[in-house]
Amino acid sequence: MERKNNYISMGVTAFLTAAAILLLHDTFFGGKAVLALLETVKPILYGAFIAYLLAPMVNFFEEHLFPLRPGRERKRAQAMLIRATGIALAWMVIVLFVYLLASVLLPELYKSVLQLIANADNYYRTISGWVIHLLETNPSVAEWASQQMANYFQDIDKWLTSGVLPQLQAVMVTVSGGVVSAVNFLLDLLVGVIASVYLLATKERCAAYGRKMVYSLFSRERVGLVLRGVRRADVIFSGFVRGKLLDSIIIGILCFVCCSILKFPYTPLVSVFVGVTNIIPFFGPFLGAIPSAFLILLVSPRQALYFLLFVLALQQLDGNVIGPKILGNTTGLSSLWVIIAILVGGGFFGVAGMFFGVPVCACLNSLINYFVEARLRKKGLSPDSREYAAGGAHGPKPEDPKNL
Repeated sequence: MERKNNYISMGVTAFLTAAAILLLHDTFFGGKAVLALLETVKPILYGAFIAYLLAPMVNFFEEHLFPLRPGRERKRAQAMLIRATGIALAWMVIVLFVYLLASVLLPELYKSVLQLIANADNYYRTISGWVIHLLETNPSVAEWASQQMANYFQDIDKWLTSGVLPQLQAVMVTVSGGVVSAVNFLLDLLVGVIASVYLLATKERCAAYGRKMVYSLFSRERVGLVLRGVRRADVIFSGFVRGKLLDSIIIGILCFVCCSILKFPYTPLVSVFVGVTNIIPFFGPFLGAIPSAFLILLVSPRQALYFLLFVLALQQLDGNVIGPKILGNTTGLSSLWVIIAILVGGGFFGVAGMFFGVPVCACLNSLINYFVEARLRKKGLSPDSREYAAGGAHGPKPEDPKNL
């Protein structure tokens, strides 16, 4: 029996090692195996993500609308009916939210885009006036600009003949491919919605099967460690992902209401910018505020200044009141590690990497801290970082054996 367990352990180790090598090869050397696999299971991943987001809402409806009395158990048919009702109510909330978004925000957003297109010529003349004024008051800049125009004027004809036509063809291919991609995305999303309903209906069974797999792969001594690690990762991801999405929705709504009261131009467009970019930690407020402020600047420099002050106040409210109330300290990362996680995640996986890089880094940080502290305790040393500060105490003090 012991030899069989050793074989199983060796097989699992070899499989994980091979998977890690393939993942690293795909990441750093441009392989396509993992990407092809992800493309195949993308609808299921959509469904799992949607089910993960909606699970707390389903649990809320079940616990508050159909409370279970102590000492009683629900029958199978009754439990299935309650679960179906909870899922239906959760999706009704989502549909209602989407309907309100589409009926209130999207028409105003459409009007803002039309207004922006209609005023594009005026904005072009405004920017041209700024440039001309800058050149008139700065002769050295005017001379440099004239020299650059003379250098590039000869390439205009060549660019028109050999560059414009291929670019137009590329745009047509991109547009047609974009339509196909949009249709494929909607189909994948539809399959994901169906998969999410199934996962929500059987979430206890899926969790039980996952624990069953853990018990089959690890020894009894390590099962508790693995399950605690999974629970810790769930706390980090659920707190950050769900909390950050809710926080961004609140910020977008507050921005829309306040900008409407202050009568800023392009209020719906600006609110969408601010709300969507707020999903990205740390850099998000700047990514949303800068283009929005420039857009308002084209209409009124004074209102652009007011808008920057408003965004600063809104981000202070988010950082000191709304964010801590919703997110708390779910990641446990310092600001430096948050920035590193955003840069690394964004470099490899774009905007999605900037968002998910923070909770992934927090999970890795929690895992590393656990192993470091476990090794220190095994050596009889204190895990308190303050005792290892340079110039502090004379080294870490051994822990009391009774506390080990």
